[in-house]
Amino acid sequence: MISYRHRGFVTSHNIICGAVALILLPAFAAVLPLIPGLRLEDDVRLAPYAMAVLVGMIWGQRGLFSVTLDLHRLARNEAARLAVKQTFVVAICIFILMFVIKDRGISRRFLVIYLFLLWTMLTVLHLRLPALLARWLFSTREMTPVLLIGRRDNAHVLDAWLARRLHLGLSPVGLLLNQAPPADFRTCVPYLGTWGELAEHLAHYQVTQVILLGWVDDAAAVERMVQQCEAAGCRFLIHNDYGSRFARRFVPMVEGGHDFLAVQSEPLEDPLNQGFKRCIDLAIALPIVILMLPPACAAVWVLQRMNSPGPLFFAFPRGGWKQGAFRMIKFRSMHAGEHDVAKQAQSGDLRIYRGGSWLRRTSMDELPQFWNVLRGEMSVVGPRPHLPKHDDDFSRLVPGYRIRSLVKPGITGLAQIKGFRGEINNPDKLHSRLYWDLYYARNWSLIMDFKIVTQTAWQVFFPPKSAY
Repeated sequence: MISYRHRGFVTSHNIICGAVALILLPAFAAVLPLIPGLRLEDDVRLAPYAMAVLVGMIWGQRGLFSVTLDLHRLARNEAARLAVKQTFVVAICIFILMFVIKDRGISRRFLVIYLFLLWTMLTVLHLRLPALLARWLFSTREMTPVLLIGRRDNAHVLDAWLARRLHLGLSPVGLLLNQAPPADFRTCVPYLGTWGELAEHLAHYQVTQVILLGWVDDAAAVERMVQQCEAAGCRFLIHNDYGSRFARRFVPMVEGGHDFLAVQSEPLEDPLNQGFKRCIDLAIALPIVILMLPPACAAVWVLQRMNSPGPLFFAFPRGGWKQGAFRMIKFRSMHAGEHDVAKQAQSGDLRIYRGGSWLRRTSMDELPQFWNVLRGEMSVVGPRPHLPKHDDDFSRLVPGYRIRSLVKPGITGLAQIKGFRGEINNPDKLHSRLYWDLYYARNWSLIMDFKIVTQTAWQVFFPPKSAY
């Protein structure tokens, strides 16, 4: 199967990169006496640091799976960026080890130079190794002759995919269609004939893999294809084209012996994942509510007394989990009085009192929402909750908008750190925010939550232009 070839290709690359990172550490230590001004103490043990490097490489290689489709043709900047991420993770593991074992004998200059050398080596490996691996793992003997079967209207559906998979040893030999194409028909593989000629071409080209380009309603015709492929000892794959036909991504799943296609994956439906996320929420919210919220309340109260007397907090219904509603608490950043709460805040909004703009720009007005987190109405990370009126308006503009309510709303979210925060004043901004909210719901992980929290903390001190 193609997926197994791809998995083995990426895993081989990972193993070699990890081995190089491990070998580089003692190799650099061995040549250290030849470098003036650099030395290691005689009692320094490199074995624990080698383990830290190994852990860092295993952890950091998770990033490879975001570029695996094009691992064999990375540009220089992409290879360098990927190497930076991996080196950074290795550095974290090394410095955590230094802190735990309180090792003051290891040369910091040695470690810094090692990390620079590691980044250089990884960059070169990401640029050169995949092509060498592809030639070695999928040589001429491992080539897979592939025959495509489709309809005239979907003959081009896998052209781009085939062009990106040739390094895995795929060798397209031709295309069979349900009927003869017009004279000006062009595709990336030659037209060989119609479906009725399948058995003849299987034998002639010694085909080992057949791909049917999409679902065919004629079950008897598909059964004949499968039987002919099985008789020839040939793999048979069906391309699932439901995504393109219905403009949605479907996720295959098996449950109770039955096969299903889901519109989206939902990792937070796993009760263990829900439990992990709730524990993180409590670990973050509880100290903030106990230690930070009381003095923040006092400071904001003084700010309000000086500039805009009125209630300390502002609470108004927001759309919640599974289309429920709750009262979200914020520090009041606008003048008290009668005004349209459904009107989104704008840059230079006269309703915002002096000092309130600073609360909003730094997101300090959101601090009381950690109480909502403790109550279980919100999570630290998730789609930002909107007013019920805005939910109704946005759902009419974007049909899939309500899907975001399947995840508990958050104080911060993936859309916010991507720059889509503040006023939604055009459909493009709404679509972009929804895209990242749904991406979060479909791809949630603890690592993603950690990254979002870290980047949000950064934006507190360096607010983006969209913060007002």
